[in-house]
Amino acid sequence: MTFEQLSIFVAVAEREHLTNAASAIGLTPSAVSSAIRNLETSYGVELFHRVGRRIELTYEGRVFLGEARATLARAKAAALVLSDLGGLQKGELVVFASQTIASYWLPAMLMRFKIRYPGIDLKLMIGNTTTAAKAVLDGLAEVGFVEGSVDEPALNIQPLAEDELLVVVGPRHPWARGKAIAPTDLVSGTKWVMREKGSGTRSAFEAAISNLGIAPGNLAVALELPSNEAVISAAREGLCATVVSGAVAAPLLTQGLLVKVRFPLPSRQFAILRHKQRHSSRASLALETICREDKAAEVKNGEDWAL
Repeated sequence: MTFEQLSIFVAVAEREHLTNAASAIGLTPSAVSSAIRNLETSYGVELFHRVGRRIELTYEGRVFLGEARATLARAKAAALVLSDLGGLQKGELVVFASQTIASYWLPAMLMRFKIRYPGIDLKLMIGNTTTAAKAVLDGLAEVGFVEGSVDEPALNIQPLAEDELLVVVGPRHPWARGKAIAPTDLVSGTKWVMREKGSGTRSAFEAAISNLGIAPGNLAVALELPSNEAVISAAREGLCATVVSGAVAAPLLTQGLLVKVRFPLPSRQFAILRHKQRHSSRASLALETICREDKAAEVKNGEDWAL
């Protein structure tokens, strides 16, 4: 049984007239008659009485008419759902972001997305760069947002924005006095509070100092903590240094609760992760576009300032 046969049957049943039904659905009367005959033959049931030149629904035909109408209605509803999904009228987008991005950069992008596409249900999960990559690999999230490097051949990684990394200390730390710090001082001059292994912030910092000839394993790590807020709080209260995103540190630097150490670090990139072999929904592509619009706006603002 095909949807075309159902449509033809309903058209004939509602009019009880082959020619009128054929005209309404744009087919020839012979094609309509053949479709009805094939349907009856296939299932061994008479759907219409042939009374002279007239046709009338049989009991079986009247029962089947209700089912046929319901089936066609469901098919139209399914087509509407696909249309809505394609037009971003409804749907769901699951996103996994590393902690820094989820707390300080991504929320504004998600809000802009929600304003444009209110029918899309957004779900955000938070972890670190490693867990974000795993979520996309396992299909738990369609896209991931990370600030650390990801070495996974199955994932497509595209940069979105830049983020400044800072070494910061509390006001009582010796490095708070403004003296420039040499790479060797990282090992001999302080203890450290660090994010957990797998954190994008930590991996970016370790990559940067490795390029300067400093082995990350030689750092005197006093504490490993699972959040930006925790490492900042520990650094503020103790005599340890830590490394965080500039966006994370900015409010506390302004208040004098943290001090930026004179040790420049290269900026890092925020990136979006997708699985290479999975289809990218229109919702995820729309979110990526919004993120790139934000980057374009930053560049434009910088150009205006330079003028």
